[in-house]
Amino acid sequence: MLTHEDVAKMSADEQFGWLAAGPETLGAAIAGQSAVILGRRPDAKNWAPTEVVCHLRDTEEFFMLRFQTILAMDEPKFLPGDADRWAEERQYLRNDAGAALGAFRKRREESLALLRGLKPEEWQRGGIHPARGRMTIADWVRLVVWHDENHLEQLRRGLRGEA
Repeated sequence: MLTHEDVAKMSADEQFGWLAAGPETLGAAIAGQSAVILGRRPDAKNWAPTEVVCHLRDTEEFFMLRFQTILAMDEPKFLPGDADRWAEERQYLRNDAGAALGAFRKRREESLALLRGLKPEEWQRGGIHPARGRMTIADWVRLVVWHDENHLEQLRRGLRGEA
């Protein structure tokens, strides 16, 4: 699994490659899996694969909002997200994993289009995260790459019934 340090060593092109491949990698992981397997939690604390797909879908929207806010404002301050609350309130287990994957794919394409259109100086624009401090768009992109890989591994463990 990729570490934050691994991602930091990647070139921008390598990071874009990981981001572009994310939806296909996710799709390959859930292909042919039954709704029962996709909806099975490995234990009381860990998400089912369907919940992971929904989380990636929703955080992609959340990341895009962060990018847009950074571009529109000078040094905005961000509030933290609450992923477990989203999973409960948005009833992730009632979602269709394939539909969530489709929405994730579309949102990722939108994110990549925005990022590919940035000017070099825009990559250094940033905002203040409550736990991580100042984060530039480049920092956020590295976080998204790591985030994808982290949750893909979580999904793979969930498919095996492991926490």
